[in-house]
Amino acid sequence: MDEKKSKELDAVTKGKKKRAFPSAYTVLFIILILAALVTWVSETGAYSKMVYNVDSDMFEVTDSSGEVEEMPATQESLDKLDINANLDKFLDESIYKPVAVPGTYEEIESNPQGIAEIIMAPINGVYETIDIALFVFIIGGMIGLLNYTGTFAAGLGSLSKATKGKEHLLIILVTFLVALGGTTFGMCEETIAFYPVIIPIFVIAGYDALVGIAAVYVGSQIGCMASTVNPFSVVIASNAAGVNFMEGFGLRVVALIIGTIIVTIYILRYAKKVKADPSKSYILESKEYIEHKFCSTEEAPALTGRGKIALLLFFATFVIMVYGVTQLDWWFGEMAALFLVSAIIIGIVLGLSEREIASGFIDGASEMMGVALVVGVARAVNLVLDAGLVSDALLHAMTGWVDGMSPSVFIILMFFIFIILGFFINSTSGLAVLSIPIMAPLADAAGMPRETVITAYIFGQGMMSFITPTGLILVVLELVHVNYDKYLKFMMPLFGILCVFAIVMLLIEAQIAVL
Repeated sequence: MDEKKSKELDAVTKGKKKRAFPSAYTVLFIILILAALVTWVSETGAYSKMVYNVDSDMFEVTDSSGEVEEMPATQESLDKLDINANLDKFLDESIYKPVAVPGTYEEIESNPQGIAEIIMAPINGVYETIDIALFVFIIGGMIGLLNYTGTFAAGLGSLSKATKGKEHLLIILVTFLVALGGTTFGMCEETIAFYPVIIPIFVIAGYDALVGIAAVYVGSQIGCMASTVNPFSVVIASNAAGVNFMEGFGLRVVALIIGTIIVTIYILRYAKKVKADPSKSYILESKEYIEHKFCSTEEAPALTGRGKIALLLFFATFVIMVYGVTQLDWWFGEMAALFLVSAIIIGIVLGLSEREIASGFIDGASEMMGVALVVGVARAVNLVLDAGLVSDALLHAMTGWVDGMSPSVFIILMFFIFIILGFFINSTSGLAVLSIPIMAPLADAAGMPRETVITAYIFGQGMMSFITPTGLILVVLELVHVNYDKYLKFMMPLFGILCVFAIVMLLIEAQIAVL
């Protein structure tokens, strides 16, 4: 960009500055307070929960008062509890979380969350997400080592030259790859590692950071929304409903393909507009900060032999991570250990001394402090709602909404119910084991096969994941220094398009089911 155009863009940037939208922390604290208020006015109650105890080889049923009853781990026990799931799914731990027992809902004394609980919620939220926070710190430390020597900047400079004129292919490739990760193994939190790599590539290519955020985050979420074999959503939900997860598989594959194409075209259109006229960027006021943080390529050193090896090791770490998650059941502990070992090896390859490795790593990790705290504060909202006994009561109330409805109206309403529940219960597996044993039998009364409820569940929960501030999106935005309102400005038109698309797919499935 020439000097004249840069000055013009700076002038536009200053002209666009308005009263700043609240930070991620403020947004979450406002939601936290509202969640606490809900616990004062909402009906409160609980379903009995049943879980399989591997050590005792028994089912343990905990009622709303906290009393525990043991039952033999047999199919007869499941039938007695009216849980339409296969016994083997509990015995092999495919269903490993407590399952709500249909017909056991009881109103119980409320547990409103006051000032003390609101204050403690973020602290407890950080405790509960320490595995994610540590992973974030270690990723920052690894990138800090590459930045310490200028290797990362040199690599980005080389990549920008290699992809010049073909930058749109990067958008297509990244979006489709993360969508594939989302639909197969629920790739979501794991993408935190990708943003410090992807954002600079797109910004140097002439786009803005929103393009990188959308390609990775929205791409992964459309994959999760159209889950095909994701064990943490469609598989565990199907098991809880007592149906084979391959039921409805064909429709979900079609939804995945069409949905990913819709998302990719939407991102490409925005990217093209920003590349042609940077003043059209929704995050123009953050341009200077983002370029300073991610794209300081001025006077970048030439990419040395050591630097090339270090970058190869860097990208190999991501490949190993994906393999570990998909094939070896790794989670954040194993991923953090992988990145820590890789960071040390990279430091040695770059010829850094022990003190330089420690200094560069700590500097990089410190950059992630704000991101790690957002993770904990986001979890705090869910902790307050859980402690306030709201989730079960909301689910019970919603079961009454769908009585006596036609199949088409039933499945559309079910979709919106899962959108609402997706805000209060942000975990895909948690929502599945709580709601599906209750909701799936309602399909029988509506004359619908149970897999239609599974599709409504993954579509509804997936739609909420695109925008819910209690999910991962505020963590990502804090990482890149982008305000939530700017993301919503970008996302809401696409949200509406995808919502219509999901309803159409559900109506098609409903028509197929009644034929």
